[in-house]
Amino acid sequence: MRGVALEKVVKRFGPTVVIPELDLEIEESEFVVIVGPSGCGKSTTLRMIAGLEDISRGKIHIGGKDVTWLPPKQRDIAMVFQSYALYPHMDVAGNMSFALRLAGKPRAEIEERVRRAAEMLELTDFLARKPKDLSGGQRQRVAMGRSIVRDAYCFLFDEPLSNLDAKLRSSMRTELAILHKKLDRTMIYVTHDQIEAMTMADRIVIMDKGLIQQVGTPREVYNSPLNTFVAGFIGSPSMNFLEGELHSDDPVKVKGQGFDLPLSPEMTAKAKRAPRKDVIAGLRPEHFAVNASRAGSSESTYAKIDLDVSVAEYIGSSQFLAATIGEVPVTASVEVGPTTEPMTSGTYLFDTSRLYLFDRESGNAI
Repeated sequence: MRGVALEKVVKRFGPTVVIPELDLEIEESEFVVIVGPSGCGKSTTLRMIAGLEDISRGKIHIGGKDVTWLPPKQRDIAMVFQSYALYPHMDVAGNMSFALRLAGKPRAEIEERVRRAAEMLELTDFLARKPKDLSGGQRQRVAMGRSIVRDAYCFLFDEPLSNLDAKLRSSMRTELAILHKKLDRTMIYVTHDQIEAMTMADRIVIMDKGLIQQVGTPREVYNSPLNTFVAGFIGSPSMNFLEGELHSDDPVKVKGQGFDLPLSPEMTAKAKRAPRKDVIAGLRPEHFAVNASRAGSSESTYAKIDLDVSVAEYIGSSQFLAATIGEVPVTASVEVGPTTEPMTSGTYLFDTSRLYLFDRESGNAI
C-alpha cells in the first residue's frame, strides 16, 4: 500500500523490549499524530520509520516500498527535530538550501525550491538574516523549510514545538495544519501534548508502554475512549475517575462514595452487559454545570452532585474548581458570567448523558 505501514515491528535495547509489537497503517497524505507520556515509545517509533533506529523484528513500508533496512537518505523522508539545529554562520536561505547543495542540485532548481518554501512559511523577507536575528518561531519555520525544500514523500516531526512559549505553539499549530493542506504530503508528528494532537491530527495514535492503546480521529478518541488510559490522557483538564458499583434500580445507577448517578438509556444497555458490577465512573470536568439552562442541555439529563471546593480558578468564561467528591480529588470546569463570584462548596449538576463507565479490573470501557 501507499502511505506508511509498520508490520509487527519490535524494538529491543539489549534485553529490554521497548516496543513489544506494533502494527500501524498511515494513509497517503494523512496527518497522523503519535501521542503519549514520556517513555511510551513514540519517539522510538518515529526514529524507526526514519531509519535512525534499527528494528529488532518486523517490516516498514513507505510509499509502497519496503525500507526496513534502507538508510535514512534512501527512504524519501524529511525530519524536523525538537532542536532547530540551524547553522549559525549561514543565513536563512543557506540553511534551507544546504541539503540541496550537498546533493549537487542545479542552482536554478535550488533557488526555486527555497523561494516556494519561503513563501509558504512567510520567510521571504528573512532569507538574508542569520539565525541569531530570528525569533524562536521563525527559527522553527526555517527548520521546517529546510525539510520542505527536499520535497520528500513523508515528513516526520519529533516534538518540534516543545521549545516554544504557549502563544507561539498555538500559532505554529495552525501554521502546520495549513502547511499540510498546501503540501498534501504524509505527515507523522510525535508529541506528548494532547492539545497538539487534538487540534492538528486527521487521526491520533495513543501509545503507552510501547503499545498502541487506540487509533482514531480526535472526536473518536475523545468521545469513545477504549480504556481509562485513553480517557485520562485525552482531554484537558483530565477526566475524573470515581470507583463505584452498578445498582439495578429504576433507572439503573452507578453509586459510590459521595455520588449517586442515574445512567442514560444508552449506558444502561451497556451496563447490563458488563461482566462485573464493580466499575469506574468517568466524569469529564467540562460536563459539570451550575445550572442546566447555562449548559444549554435538557434539564432531564442532569443529576445533582455535591462538590467540596477548595480552590476556584477564574479563567474568563469559566472557572476551574479543584474539589473533592467524597474523598476523591476532582476537577470541574463550569461556565460563569463576567461578574460571578468564586464558586464555593455546594450542589452542582452533572450531565449524565456524558457519563463514562469502565470495568474496574481491566480498565476497558463498558
